[in-house]
Amino acid sequence: MSFDEKLSARVAEVEQIVSSYLPKEEGYQKTVLEAMNYSVLAGGKRLRPMMMQEAYRLHGGDGKVIEPFMAAIEMIHTYSLVHDDLPAMDNDQYRRGKLTTHAAYGEAMAILAGDGLLNYAFETACKAFEIAPGVHTAIGKALTVLSRKAGIYGMIGGQVADVEAEKKGLRIDEDKLMFIHAHKTAALIEASLMCGAILAGASGEDVRDMETVGYNIGLAFQIQDDILDVTGNEAELGKPIGSDEKNDKLTYVKAHGLTEAAAQVEKLSAEAIALLQKNTLQDDFLIELTRALVHRTK
Repeated sequence: MSFDEKLSARVAEVEQIVSSYLPKEEGYQKTVLEAMNYSVLAGGKRLRPMMMQEAYRLHGGDGKVIEPFMAAIEMIHTYSLVHDDLPAMDNDQYRRGKLTTHAAYGEAMAILAGDGLLNYAFETACKAFEIAPGVHTAIGKALTVLSRKAGIYGMIGGQVADVEAEKKGLRIDEDKLMFIHAHKTAALIEASLMCGAILAGASGEDVRDMETVGYNIGLAFQIQDDILDVTGNEAELGKPIGSDEKNDKLTYVKAHGLTEAAAQVEKLSAEAIALLQKNTLQDDFLIELTRALVHRTK
């Protein structure tokens, strides 16, 4: 089976799992439930729950305890996009060819839908206690990682630094740029891989390895994004190129040049793959997925 065929099969599996945990659209709060489900079902690669599931399998996990966490990480990722699209943030009207949540349901309902998804994510993750009552310690550790990586010391922290730089017109330095990338982009990837390993009963060392893998993939993914903004094909990317230069935005490419940026993508991805290959239960798909993400052309 080719990588594309394996990827399609896993996306379909993840879609089924995530959809099964979405709330029923009923009651006086029906509108916000519709907006929440609309946001989650609007499309996407489902990379974070997929990587979580693969890390779980990589470390010997074979139960269903991972499934509510897979749904939860996608809800958290989706809520962040709903809020990113708001008029106070990026003010985007379309995402993946569909109206953004605030464009479809109004700004107030979009705010509530984002809040609802964040809260419902943790309510969903807690269902793992019912599925596997004998692994409370692992579930608690996974919840701690998920909370921190999604919060003020993770994704939200990165978003704060990014918003302040853009809204105030600040000239950010490279240290702050890397902080934004590490927290806004890499944190949820780290959480996905770490939670998968924790719930499979992995050692502390293996969990730390997964955090490093997530960090490397997240940074490599973002640097590749910066490269594509310079070298990409606009029709293939589905968005204008050159926007970073037009907006005078500091990127890794602007700081170091295309050659060094490409070398850094190779270095980060090679380090991530080397750590994945340490495990005795080698998961070729996760390695293939890493290569595909950091060497993508769109």
